[in-house]
Amino acid sequence: VRGMLLQYPNRLRKLSNHNVLLSSSIDKRRVSVLSGGGSGHEPSHAGWIGDGMLTGAILGGMFASPSVSSILAAVRAVTDIGSEEKGGGGGGCLLVVKNYTGDRLNFGMACEQANAEGRKCRMVVVADDCAVPRTKGVTGARGVAGTVLVHKVAGAAAAEGKGLDEVAELAQSFANRIGSLGVALSAVTVPGASVANDRLDGGTIEIGLGIHGEAGMRQSGLLSADELAKEMVETVREFGIADASGPGETDNIVPNFEKGDDLAVMVNNLGGTSNFEMSILANSVVSLLEGPENGCRVGRVYVGSFMTSFDMQGASVSVVSITDDDRIKALLDAPCDALSWKNADVWTDGDDARPSATEIPEVEVPAELATPSHDGVAMKIEGFETMARAALTAAGNVLVESEPVLTKYDTVVGDGDCGLTMERGAREVLSRLANGTIDASHPVPLFSTLADAVSASMGGTSGVLIELMFRKMSTYFLSQTEVTSRGMVEAFHRGVKAVSFYGYAGRGSRTMLDALFPALDKLLEEDGAGTIADAAKAAKEGADGTAEMLSASAGRSNYLREESLEGTPDPGAVAVALVMGAVAGAL
Repeated sequence: VRGMLLQYPNRLRKLSNHNVLLSSSIDKRRVSVLSGGGSGHEPSHAGWIGDGMLTGAILGGMFASPSVSSILAAVRAVTDIGSEEKGGGGGGCLLVVKNYTGDRLNFGMACEQANAEGRKCRMVVVADDCAVPRTKGVTGARGVAGTVLVHKVAGAAAAEGKGLDEVAELAQSFANRIGSLGVALSAVTVPGASVANDRLDGGTIEIGLGIHGEAGMRQSGLLSADELAKEMVETVREFGIADASGPGETDNIVPNFEKGDDLAVMVNNLGGTSNFEMSILANSVVSLLEGPENGCRVGRVYVGSFMTSFDMQGASVSVVSITDDDRIKALLDAPCDALSWKNADVWTDGDDARPSATEIPEVEVPAELATPSHDGVAMKIEGFETMARAALTAAGNVLVESEPVLTKYDTVVGDGDCGLTMERGAREVLSRLANGTIDASHPVPLFSTLADAVSASMGGTSGVLIELMFRKMSTYFLSQTEVTSRGMVEAFHRGVKAVSFYGYAGRGSRTMLDALFPALDKLLEEDGAGTIADAAKAAKEGADGTAEMLSASAGRSNYLREESLEGTPDPGAVAVALVMGAVAGAL
């Protein structure tokens, strides 16, 4: 409660002496909508306080119904005493209650006491859980996540200025049409409990368990998202809804929705499920409902945490048909500024397909830009293509041969994939060199096609950095008029600087740069005496030196302790040294 008040200093107020949160702007002339229940279901119920939804929330202990006194205090705070016949009493209050015995009794008692005081108060009960068979006892289905949609409908009707009876009837009628079912990988343990709820092991899920961890319909082995969606959707549909128009004294039970219906669907996070997994499940649910088997249209999709079970790893699905019901659609879509509510992005009836299903075409690079012309950059190095092919072949072969040692080093100081990543890139370069995809006739196409090969094969951080270096070397020559040996050194200089800039690393970072920079230093010597062989020697010394570096400021090694790094060189630096040595030998 204190945390909520800190987050919303202008929008919430606490009711003195009670764990009740109220809107800071209460208009007693309008119907006020209150709800509540045990804590642990956040953002329910306080998250739904706002214009167009709840006026306030009564908060019980963890998974425990609030007291009658707190509920009654909340009703008193939002209503006036006075008979309707004499124009008094204001709009009155609607209590939206989930179907649990404690909630029904406590909210019901408060409702009766409020009415006895001359306050207008009515109660709506939500029983949307489809896990409990209709024939099991007299308690009926539990109230779960579908309750949140009832809050929205009731709150929107109240915001329009509708009377208490009309708001209550709209809310109850809508509540009776919603079906929900939850599944979970773990049962919830109440904070402070002396024994953990370990009913589910890592390979078992429970279908239909309640939002307090109550046992469900059955347990099952792990299922895919598509299989879970099928289980939930079919259960909700077959559980059905009561059709009061049927003959006789009892209601007929009809399917929750029919083929071709327009549906609103809520995919609710029970507390411990990632957003990534929620989107996967939502896709499976909607795809099934809109597929040939059901043929429905899901115009409103709500995905997120609406009614959780503390940190339970699971989700629930709520489905309600709103076919030809413009009144309910308008209430669901009505403006609302509740703290945790976000209106659905509606797929309108007039659209044959979701606009989001139409992809934005990728912008194609003009042919003249895809392969930049180097016509104006004269080649001044004799035998360039022959030397380039020899250097690439030697470099590729040494990386393939050295995969085991690079993997060994990276297993100690990284994540173990450096050797395989370098090998993949090397094999791709060798393959493209053999089939002519790599154009070694000139530095501009050479480094550009090398970058393409790296991009297509390596992946990971090292792959991106090497690609960046090659692309920088290629574009450097586009600004030149000729290709010379010193120009090649300067291109290498620009490439190494790009790796340093974009990789946010430098000398002493315990990365490939600890081999690249020493090699570059040799090649940049003022008298021009530095040879490729000198550069290769300097690269090896730099790589060997990383074994003595007891800290890393970049790369995977940055996360390791000193004792984990000591004595093992950086595999990226070793790979650079191997390549430089192979190139020096080939030339």
